[in-house]
Parts: sequence; structure tokens; C-alpha cells
Amino acid sequence: MDSKYLKSLEPGFDPLTVCEEASRCLLCLDAPCSKACPAGTNPDKFIRSVRFRNFKGAAEIVRENNALGAICARVCPTEKYCQKGCSRSGIDRPIDIGRIQRYITDYEEAVKMEILKAPKDNGKSVGIVGSGPAALQAAVSLRLLGYKVEVYEKENVLGGMLRLIPEYRLPDRVVDHEIKRIEDLGVKFHKGVFVGKDKSLDDLKKAHDAVLLAPGYSYGKMLQLFEGHKNVVLAVDFLREVKAKKGGVKVPNNVLVVGGGDVAMDVNATMKLLGVEHVTDVVYEQFVEFKASKKELEGAQRLGVTIIDGYVPVSFDGKKAKFAHRVIKSELEIEADLVVLAVGQYPDVSGLGVELVKGEVNEGADYHTKDPKVFVCGDIAHSRFDKTVVGGVRTGKEVALYIDASLGGK
Repeated sequence: MDSKYLKSLEPGFDPLTVCEEASRCLLCLDAPCSKACPAGTNPDKFIRSVRFRNFKGAAEIVRENNALGAICARVCPTEKYCQKGCSRSGIDRPIDIGRIQRYITDYEEAVKMEILKAPKDNGKSVGIVGSGPAALQAAVSLRLLGYKVEVYEKENVLGGMLRLIPEYRLPDRVVDHEIKRIEDLGVKFHKGVFVGKDKSLDDLKKAHDAVLLAPGYSYGKMLQLFEGHKNVVLAVDFLREVKAKKGGVKVPNNVLVVGGGDVAMDVNATMKLLGVEHVTDVVYEQFVEFKASKKELEGAQRLGVTIIDGYVPVSFDGKKAKFAHRVIKSELEIEADLVVLAVGQYPDVSGLGVELVKGEVNEGADYHTKDPKVFVCGDIAHSRFDKTVVGGVRTGKEVALYIDASLGGK
């Protein structure tokens, strides 16, 4: 096992440095950082609390607005959202909002704060399919509205795509602790139950007043020319295995990665932290159109990953992969012992009574489906937000309100 995989690449703040960073805040009256946060975590308010040494108040602000506050603090692409809107950018650099939030949620855990309290049951229940970020946030939001909530997860571990994010970015203990908080609110989890196979959607509709579908994009896509080769693996499968084994996997010393999103960057960095000497990533997009967050891209480059942009694979013989440039007349040939495909994911909605259009359920607005008892959220829901953890939190909060309204709430 390589301990580098288990160690955070970005050190957290201590009490002195977090206050120094918070003191840089301009205390904007109409805070653009909060306007730019999809989850509505209100960074301007918790930064102000930290600035005046009110760490408990800061923790209350984060937790009351974001049930996955400790997770988002570590994995949210803040440069796309809150930090992009930071007024301080025009002076020197934006406030490091993510690390301030990380300090706050670490403090919350250290002093064993219990902020959220479930009200009395309202006599109605909701069944949720999936346990990824959107499902977890929806479970909390519904529980705080008085609903009994039961979550059905097909895997034997909870967290969905959170369990693919490498340990150095998101430790399992953080995910476990967040889920424990949700269990303590009274949410009931059923692990190893594949809705659509082990239990039907009709079974859930009979057991609950409403059903929420949030299966997530948990399956990796395969490119036909790489199919059937033993030395080709899907990125999601690789990341899942590495995290489950805490980095205790064997990988060859020459690896080719195909893909340019955040999942690909996770594979790149993981390979280097596991000690792989030669990691080459060939990407369809050119750098000006990259899908990966700037932070993750730069992190992979700092670790020594070779990234080649603008090429598409055209052939593979089991060892050598050939690529052609999308724009200029140029070809590339790379030989590798292992190929990891990070070219997208898709959900499995078989048996769930919905159809996907370009990977999303577009049957109705406001997270409704044609069935008045069934709703969708998360990656499969049509949303203007990226398919990220913080985007999932936003859809989880919103769908809870629509479910409540459909069941007679306010």
C-alpha cells in the first residue's frame, strides 16, 4: 500500500491561518460568492462568522444549508462557482472558500456538534432509490420536513459516486461520518437492494407516498475498439477498487488514460500517487475546451502526468493505441501495459419506469415524471448545473420541496 494515496494533497487551515484567510474577505453587501453557490451554502455568512471567531455559528450556517458540507468542502470545483464570483479576485486572488468550509466542518466534527434535529413525523413517507449526493441531500431535506425516509441502495456500501472519489481528495471516513449524521436523523438505509430487480418500483409505490429516483451515473462507457482486451479497464471500476482497497492495488509502470474530465484527472493523479512512473493521458478536447476543472487538471500536471490534447483513438491492437488529431493532420501511437477509459458514465434505469433522453429524464418540469408519485433528481434529472456533488445537493434540496408540495405541504 502506498501511503501517498491516503494523504491529502492540499493541507487544511489551522485556527490562525483560517482566520487570516477569512480576514481577507471584503464583506460584500450583495455577496457574489453566495449567489454563485449552487447548493446555497451561503459562504459570505460563514466566512463572516469565522472572521469574528464564531466557529460554531459558521458550522450552523454550513450544516443548515448543506447536508454534505464536509464533502463539498473537499471536492467542490469552487473555481467554477463561489470563488469565481469572489470580489477579491479583482485585487489579488479569491478567498479560499473551500478550505475555510473544510476547517469549519472539521471543527464541527471535532467538538461533536449536532446541529440538525428532525421534527415530529408528519405521517407520510418517501422512498429514495440511490444513495449518492442528490439522494442523501433529498433524504435530509425531506426528513427535516417531517417525512419518514427510506433509501434503497443496490451496492453494499452507501454513498454512490462519492465512493469513487480518491482517498486523497475525499477520505472514506468523511463520507461515513456524513452518512452517520443522516442516519441519526432517522433516515433508514437498505443496502444491497436493487430496485427494478430485487424490489419493483410498484413495491416502493405501495410502501411510500412518493418515490424519488436518483440512481446516478455509476457505469462507465466502453469504446468499441478497446472492447474485449484484458488490459483495458473502465475508470469508474478502477477508482472504485482502489478506494475500497485503500490504495492496495498493483498497477504496471506504463499506463495510458483516455479521457479529459474530472474522473480522468482522478485516475491520472491516483496512478502517480500509487507510484506509476509513466502516465499518459490522451484527451479528445483541446485545452481551451477542457471539461475537467482547472484545479484537477493542474494537480495532475504537477504530479508529472503527460497530457496530450485534441486526439481521438482510431485503432488498438491490445498493446498499441493509435490516435489522430481532430483538427490538424497529425497521428500519435502509444504503447502501454494498461489502458484506462474515462470517456463518460451512464445510469441504469431499467425497471424504474422512466426513459432517458441524452442521459436525462425529460418527462416533465420540476423533477416530476409522468407518474404523479414518482420524482427524479441528481444526475438523471434535467438541470442547468454540472453533474457534480454540489449540483446534486442543489437538486436534492429542490426536489424535496416539490415532493412536499405534491403531498400537501407548504
